[in-house]
Amino acid sequence: MYFSKKIYTCCLVLLGFGAGRSVAQQTTPALIPMPRSVKMDTGSFLFNANTLIRTDVPEKRVVEYFTDRLLSTWKFSNKVVTGTTGSQPELFITTTGAEQLPAEGYRLSVTPNRITLTGRNAGLFYGMQTLLQLLPASTNGTAAVPCLTIEDAPRFGYRGLMLDVSRHFFTVEQIKDLLDLMAYYKLNRFHWHLTDDQGWRLEIKSCPELTKVGAWRVPRIEFGGNTLPPQPGEAATDGGFYTQEQVKEIIRYAAERHIDILPEIDVPGHSMAAIATYPELCVTQNRDIKVNPGSSFAKWFPSGGFEMYVDNSLKPTDERVYKFLDKVFGEVAALFPYPYIHVGGDECYKGFWEKSPVVQRFMKEHRINDTHELQTYFISRVNKIIQSKHKKLIAWDEVAAGNAKDSITVMNRFGEKGAIEQIRKGLDIVLAPSRNGLYFDYAQSASDQEPSSHGGNEPVWKAYQYNPEYPALSGEERKHIMGVEACIWTENIPDVSKLQYMMLPRMLALAETGWSDETAKDYPHFAGTALPLHLERFDKAGINYRVPTVFNYTDTTIITGTFRFEVQSPVPGARIFYTLNNRPPGDYDHEYREPVTITVPRGKTITLKTIVITPAGRRSVITRTVLDNNDKLKK
Repeated sequence: MYFSKKIYTCCLVLLGFGAGRSVAQQTTPALIPMPRSVKMDTGSFLFNANTLIRTDVPEKRVVEYFTDRLLSTWKFSNKVVTGTTGSQPELFITTTGAEQLPAEGYRLSVTPNRITLTGRNAGLFYGMQTLLQLLPASTNGTAAVPCLTIEDAPRFGYRGLMLDVSRHFFTVEQIKDLLDLMAYYKLNRFHWHLTDDQGWRLEIKSCPELTKVGAWRVPRIEFGGNTLPPQPGEAATDGGFYTQEQVKEIIRYAAERHIDILPEIDVPGHSMAAIATYPELCVTQNRDIKVNPGSSFAKWFPSGGFEMYVDNSLKPTDERVYKFLDKVFGEVAALFPYPYIHVGGDECYKGFWEKSPVVQRFMKEHRINDTHELQTYFISRVNKIIQSKHKKLIAWDEVAAGNAKDSITVMNRFGEKGAIEQIRKGLDIVLAPSRNGLYFDYAQSASDQEPSSHGGNEPVWKAYQYNPEYPALSGEERKHIMGVEACIWTENIPDVSKLQYMMLPRMLALAETGWSDETAKDYPHFAGTALPLHLERFDKAGINYRVPTVFNYTDTTIITGTFRFEVQSPVPGARIFYTLNNRPPGDYDHEYREPVTITVPRGKTITLKTIVITPAGRRSVITRTVLDNNDKLKK
C-alpha cells in the first residue's frame, strides 16, 4: 500500500496515554519528538465533539487543518468561533504572546477547564501536532487529555529527510504521503534528490529531451555491482518524472505543512542520465552511453577509489556545459522557493578528465594543478550560476576539500573530523553522516536476515543517540551547524513497502535527534514506552516497518550455567516465540508467556532463538543466543 491518508490518521491516534493506560499510570506522555519541557499535573480535560474551539489566529487554514484531523480521526465536528475570551470548557488557539516564543516554538497548557495553545506560523502548527498526539486512541466519544504544561521549541532549524527518486521513482501521491509523515514528526526539510546516473526526474522545459531520454532506464530486478548493462535494442521502460505543475503542487502541499523542499541536481559526477541525453556534455562524447540500470559501470579497488567504465561526469572545460546548467538551474530556481539548491559535487570520477588532451591543455593554460582543483573550478562556475538565480549553493563534503573561497554550504556525510574542518573554514553545515545512523538505506542490524541494503549496520539507537554538537567545537563554532538530515538512497528500495521498512522506526529517532535537546532525550523511554505505541498503530494501519527484536543484539554468546529468559514485547499485542534446539522459531513453537530459567548442563551449549510476530503478522529477524557452560572458557 501507499503511505496514504491512513498513515496520517493512524499517527494522530497512536500517542497519548495509550489504550488501557490511565493518567495515573503514565507520568510522561509518549510524544515523539519529546518536547523541551513537560510538566505534568493531575486531572484531565474532557474533549469531545461539543468542545468549543475559540481562536484569534488570522490564518484560518491552519485551524482548518487541525479540525480536519479531528473529524477524520475521531469524528469530532467541533464548532469554531473567533475571539479572545469565552465560556469554559473550550480549546483556545491563540497567537497572543507568541512573539515571545523561540522560532517554531509553542506553549500548550491543559487544565480541567481549558486547553490553551499559543504559537504562530510553524510553531502553532507543531503545537497542534503535539495536541493531536495527546488525544488517546480510544475515545468512546470523549477524549481525556492529561493536564500538563509544555514549553517547546526545536533544537535545530534544519530537520531533514532526503529521498533519492533517481534510482527508483516515487509518485506524487507517495511523496505527499511521506510529507504528511514528516510533518507529524516535526521534520521540516525535504531534500529531493532528483537526478543521478539512474534517472533524471524533473521536467526542464528548455531541455525536453532530459525527461524523454534521461528519465527511463532498462528494467532490472536486482541492482548492484553485477547488474547487466543495457543490451542492444532493449527498451528503457523503468522510470518516470515530475512535470513542473506536479512539482508546484508538491511544493504547495509541503508549504502547508511547514516543509521546505531542497532540490538536488547532481553535478559534475553522477550525470549519466544527462549525458545519455546530451553526449556532448562529457569528455568522451560517447553516443552509446545509456541511463545506468544499476551500479554496473564502476570497478572498485580494495585499496580505495574506483574506475568508471563509462563516462558519467560533465566536462568542466566546455562552455556548452555551463550554458546547459544555466538553463537547468534557471528553471529549478524559478520552481523552488527554498533559498538553497543542492548540486551534489560528490564522487566525481576524474579518470576521463585526466586522459583528455583538451582538458589537460585547459588546465595548463589556467594554471590548474590537478583534477581536484579542476572540480573546484567547476563548482565555482556553478556557484556563480546559482547566485545569479538569487539562490545559495549547498553540496556534499567534497566541495569543501579544495581551496574554494566561494560562499557555499556543506552537507556533511563523512562525520566529525570533516565537519570540524568545514566549520573552522567558516562554512555552515548540515550533518548527515552515514556512520551515525543517518543513512536509512543501510541495514538495521548485522543479521543476514535483513533485506538487501546499501551496506553497513545502522540500528535505530545510533540515529537516536547521535549528538551533532561535537565536544571539540566551541559554542560559537556550533552556530554553524544548521541541523541534521537522514538520507535514503534507493538503489535497493524499489517500492513504498520497502521504503517504509527501511525508514521506520529510524525516522522517529531522527525526529527526536533533530528536535529535542540532549537533556530531554531518554532512550529507554523512547524505545520502551513511546516507540511501541507508534509501532502498534503502524501495524494496525498496514504500514510496513522493521519489527524490533526482544534483545538489543541479533547474535551473541553468553558463558553461563543458567540464563533467565525475561523479555518484553516491543509491540503491544505481539507474540514472542522461541526454540532451544537451534531451529528457526515460528508461531508453532514455544510461546513466551512468562520469564523462563534455562539451565545449561556442564560442558554443553544451548542455542536460544527468538522471533517477534505482530498482530498483523509482521516478523522480526531471528535472534540467536548461544548459552555456553564450558568450564574451560570460564577459566
